[in-house]
Amino acid sequence: MLYFVLTEPAVPENVGAACRAVKTMGFDQLWVVNSDAHRHKQARILAHGSGDILDNIRTFNSLADVKAAVDILVGTSAKPRHQREVLLSPAQLHRNLQDKLQQGADIALAFGREDSGLHGHEIALCDLLTAVPMAVSYPSLNLSQAVMLYAYELSGLAAPVTAASVDTNQYKALRDKTARLAQQLGYDEHSKLQGWLHEHLPLLDTRSLGFVHQLVDKTLHQLDKPED
Repeated sequence: MLYFVLTEPAVPENVGAACRAVKTMGFDQLWVVNSDAHRHKQARILAHGSGDILDNIRTFNSLADVKAAVDILVGTSAKPRHQREVLLSPAQLHRNLQDKLQQGADIALAFGREDSGLHGHEIALCDLLTAVPMAVSYPSLNLSQAVMLYAYELSGLAAPVTAASVDTNQYKALRDKTARLAQQLGYDEHSKLQGWLHEHLPLLDTRSLGFVHQLVDKTLHQLDKPED
């Protein structure tokens, strides 16, 4: 399932408008991090026709808590303030998430604050990053506009999943295993190799993921075997 996440929204109207955007495009889940803006009257007014989304908002204390609740965390970034190599457009994100959602993965799409976006440590938490290509750097999209754009682009993913689900923890499991393998080979968590793995593993489709699992399992087994 896909969850839209607003990180510390300060403007109640933006939350209400985001509810309408989510519902209009066929989604039904909106989460909020460290904010009570959705409880204000103006949020209710702007959420006209989508009060059920507003009433069922799930709240979190931090984006780290959101990450712990899902299989994959996707962050939106309006500015190149990160060192990541891969920055997906909304259309590329649609293609990347389609396979994962069909396999039953829980995915959170996080939007940043109205005035400052996602902070650096929050971007570091994200498995994938996405941005809207802009003709000019300013003005940037309003929060609710960004939610609407992504909800529209990803609307085809809101259809009920009928395919048989696989183990939706396989991405987390592979991240853990590759981190352990890298450490055994002498690459710590701050190494470029581990950074590359963190950024590129979520790009794999289900079939590729299975092959990498087999390779890593075999390698770890060989490394863990006692010497004769």
